[in-house]
This record gives sequence, structure tokens and C-alpha cells, in this order.
Amino acid sequence: MLQVRLASERGAVSFGWLNSRHSFSFGHYYDPAHMGYGPLRVINEDKVQPGKGFETHGHRDMEIISYVLEGALAHKDSTGSGSVIRPGDVQRMSAGTGILHSEFNASDQDPVHFLQIWIIPQQSGLAPSYEEKHFSDDQRRGQWRLIGAPDGRDGAVTIHQDINLYAAIIESGDSLSRALSAKRKTWLQVVSGQLQLRDLALSAGDGVAIQEDGEIELQANTRAEVLLFDMTDSA
Repeated sequence: MLQVRLASERGAVSFGWLNSRHSFSFGHYYDPAHMGYGPLRVINEDKVQPGKGFETHGHRDMEIISYVLEGALAHKDSTGSGSVIRPGDVQRMSAGTGILHSEFNASDQDPVHFLQIWIIPQQSGLAPSYEEKHFSDDQRRGQWRLIGAPDGRDGAVTIHQDINLYAAIIESGDSLSRALSAKRKTWLQVVSGQLQLRDLALSAGDGVAIQEDGEIELQANTRAEVLLFDMTDSA
């Protein structure tokens, strides 16, 4: 099974200071055909204007991953954590029993462009926590670099769910393969660039749900960056 979620078909909201695209139902955007995929609940692509952002608000029982594409994102939360993340940084916040946080563009001159990803945890009522790691371009170029995992192995951030999150950069003209199992769900998210998957021409913002045995090969038409979620079939 292979199903494409085109960038142009995503939900859209614009508040002047925020331009956001939703791969799955979120906020005022509701589509019963796109409520998530396995434990993957949200992929929002956000662009926030200089000096603007999300005021302090609360979450519960959710694993929240922030992945910056351009610019700098400032984070503060009720665990006492606070930082500014930039491209290559991966931030994981476990909301657990309840957490308050804010996210702002750290620049008063340049916009910030990032993905916010929500993953349903394996169990509710976890203690709120925060983690941040950096992964260089060289670590991701031409290979699947593990950036999030249940056990935090290989220097990845710890995600409290049976899900392995990989990032890769594929240079123009290069290809990258991945073996898949039909016992697992796979979601491929194109972060930037253009690439080919079989007869599918994919561009930034496109997503693909995959559940099959065999191998996929991505062929980059331009420099491309992708995320791959390898996750449980039980959620």
C-alpha cells in the first residue's frame, strides 16, 4: 500500500504572523480521511514572522518534535527548559501529565520555518521532559540518520513510542534506498527539494503513507531532505 498526501491538499491557515500547513486534521482544519497515521498524529509546517510566535499554552500526553528548516526557534517550558534551535537541531518535548510552553521566532528580522510533529505516546501520564540534539548535514547526507527512537540509541532523542525517526539529505542525481516491512507503517515526509519514488514525482511538503514488504528507492532531482517514520502497526 502506497498513498500520497500532496502538499497542495493539506489544510491551511494564515494569521498574518503565522502561515501553517497541516498534513493531518488539526485545530480548525478537520478531515476524517486524514486524522493521522499510526501513532503519528500531527505534521504541521509552520512559517512564523520575525518577533512573533505562540504564547504560553498547555499540552498533555503527547510527544512533540520540532525540526527547524530555516531560521531560529526559541522555546521555553514549565520544566525550566529554554533554548534556541536552528537547522539540524531536533527538539523533543514529552507533555505527559501536563506542560506549559511557548515558541517564538528568535529573530526580529528573519522568518523561521519549521515542522512540528506530534506523536501519541505508548502510555499516558508520563513525567514531562525535554531533550535536544544536533545532527549535522554530514551525518544526514546520503544516509538514513536515526534522530528519534524509543531507546534513544545512537545519539537520537528518546521518543516514548515504538517509532524510529530518520532524516536524510540526498544530493541532486543521487539515490537512497530503504527496506520496508508490511508489519510496520512507514510515513515519508519530503522536507525540501524534489525527488522520484517509483512513478511518483514528489516535492517539498508531500507525504507518502507506505505499508508493504520490499524496498523503496528515492532518486533526487534536486538536493532533497526527507524524514522517514518507521512505526508500529498497532496504534
